[in-house]
Amino acid sequence: MHEPLCTDRCFYLVARGSFFQDGDLIYCNDVDSLFKALGIQHSPQEWRLFIFSSKISLKAVLLHNGNKHPSIPVGYAVRMKEIYETLKHMLFSIEYSKHSWHICADLKVIAILVGLQAGYTKFCCFLCQWDSRDRKKHYIKEVWPKRQFLISGVNNVENESLVASEKILLPPLHFKPGLMKNFVKAMDCGGSGLQCFRLKFPKVSEAEIKEGIFVGPQIEGSGV
Repeated sequence: MHEPLCTDRCFYLVARGSFFQDGDLIYCNDVDSLFKALGIQHSPQEWRLFIFSSKISLKAVLLHNGNKHPSIPVGYAVRMKEIYETLKHMLFSIEYSKHSWHICADLKVIAILVGLQAGYTKFCCFLCQWDSRDRKKHYIKEVWPKRQFLISGVNNVENESLVASEKILLPPLHFKPGLMKNFVKAMDCGGSGLQCFRLKFPKVSEAEIKEGIFVGPQIEGSGV
């Protein structure tokens, strides 16, 4: 028998008592015992909670800040959408308030976690009062008023925040394509700058280039 398979089976036998099922949600409500089964000391400040979703599932995984330990799943939900009630239920189930890990997620999940209204809203940033509809100032105004409080019913805040704003880690990869998109869309369509992008991204269609539609690996590989 291969050692990794044996180890995985032994871990399953030890750790399964830390996991429970509530409908479509499977979660760990005793993270300390789970870490003990793995032979790892649990220090919440050394780990971050990564929440991500696909069309069919929602997952919560603990990632070590120094990448010295493997990722540890603590929550998994099938047929559950990334909405406020679902995330609230998952965080409560894994006892997030007890450990208060830093959280990393995409911007949509972050908005839900801090209680912001979904959809294309006027104030969609949880850090400042950046006006998404004031397009004339997007490339002129550099400093926007800071959000002092997240109050339900004020500036597109719909629900009570599930996590403290200072516990959120912003995703750099989501920002890079976003900045890239806005940068390209603001360029002169007939200028030399856009021609440079056509040469850098020969496999990207003309329509995609004009709209600034790129993916992370394309940007990383181009040297832009």
